Amino acid sequence: MAAVTLLALGNGAPDAFASAAALGGPGGMPRAGLAAILSAGAFVSAFVVGGVALIAAPFAVPPASFARDVFCYLVAASGLFYIYLSAEIFLWQAVGLVLFYAFFVGLVFYMDLGAEGKAVSAAELEMASGGIGRVAMDLPVTVEDHHKQQDPTLCAVLSKLTKVWEWPIAFVLKLTIPSTLPSEWNKVYICANICLCPLLLLYSFSSFIPLDTRIVFLLPQSRFPLWSVVLFASFCLAISHFLFEKEAPETENIASTLISFIMSVIWISTMAGELLNCLAAIGTIMDFPPAILGMTVLAWGNSVGDLVADVALAKAGQPTIAIAGCFAGPMFNMLVGLGTALVVQTARVYPKAYVLEFHVGIVVAFVFLLLSLMGTLLVVTWARFRVPRFWGYCLIGLYILFTIVSIAIASTSG
Repeated sequence: MAAVTLLALGNGAPDAFASAAALGGPGGMPRAGLAAILSAGAFVSAFVVGGVALIAAPFAVPPASFARDVFCYLVAASGLFYIYLSAEIFLWQAVGLVLFYAFFVGLVFYMDLGAEGKAVSAAELEMASGGIGRVAMDLPVTVEDHHKQQDPTLCAVLSKLTKVWEWPIAFVLKLTIPSTLPSEWNKVYICANICLCPLLLLYSFSSFIPLDTRIVFLLPQSRFPLWSVVLFASFCLAISHFLFEKEAPETENIASTLISFIMSVIWISTMAGELLNCLAAIGTIMDFPPAILGMTVLAWGNSVGDLVADVALAKAGQPTIAIAGCFAGPMFNMLVGLGTALVVQTARVYPKAYVLEFHVGIVVAFVFLLLSLMGTLLVVTWARFRVPRFWGYCLIGLYILFTIVSIAIASTSG
């Protein structure tokens, strides 16, 4: 259950926001966003699954949960493919994509939170945590000690350089993302959070409510910009907190945890938008078609997290959880990330349909994604729910072929 919920959310959030920004943001690239979703799905379901198979195969997978994850992803991809071939999507169809993921999560809870399923999930999560902990504690320490023995001066210099460029980023994040641990409580940072978080939240909604919107505040005949009113109110609250709050909370606060999550999502969404702006600039300067940018730079960059996390799980002796994350993460990107963006777009043109731009490269991406999913489901089922090593080579070869064909099509058709 952890693999198809927490692991999928953690690995899929940046990809989902980047693709949603590509589809729905001002000046966005709809074709690049859709190509990124499909190419990232093909990358994870073929290349990453193949890598996990080469590292840990042969290994067994739980029949019920494996069939559930792959089949639901296959149904979701097939449904979206049908919608794409119809060249238009209505609001109810976009909402249905998001609701299908909610149905999938509910099905996961129903299957895994039974008496026997709950015990199995807890054991898997404990083993995965222990395995990842060993990978995180043992391997880096060994490599670090080796480097220190070889060249301690170089390691010290690199460590200092890393801290130099990390400090400004960490400082800005501390100012805008509250810490949830009582041991890290700091009155100055908390006051900065109270003052700056509402402004950042207002900025994230600036496309709906302009920052310079004039509203009446305090003085009946005077109108002030909305951002100044929010800044004044939050600054007063910050001063009050600084004067009256003396001690750190004894336990974690649910409100601060929720605010931390919201602010983290806002930062991810903002960075995704900036990433798309950079990709658009690169495409304009180097005259690259949007589809190539979506299926290479955007898809690979956003899928690195899936590759690292799933390979680490496979090396830690937990390939089953890694395989589950390989299907749940891309499905989250497709149904929640792309689905949410489509809900916004279809709501703007409701009751009319939102027109989808046809491109043969998108069709090729759908075909290869469906082939990898159907092939994995059939091969693993035929092998009595064991992942064979030869299928890892087949999946990696399939993804290489997909990349070559897609880039060739994008280069010729634009």
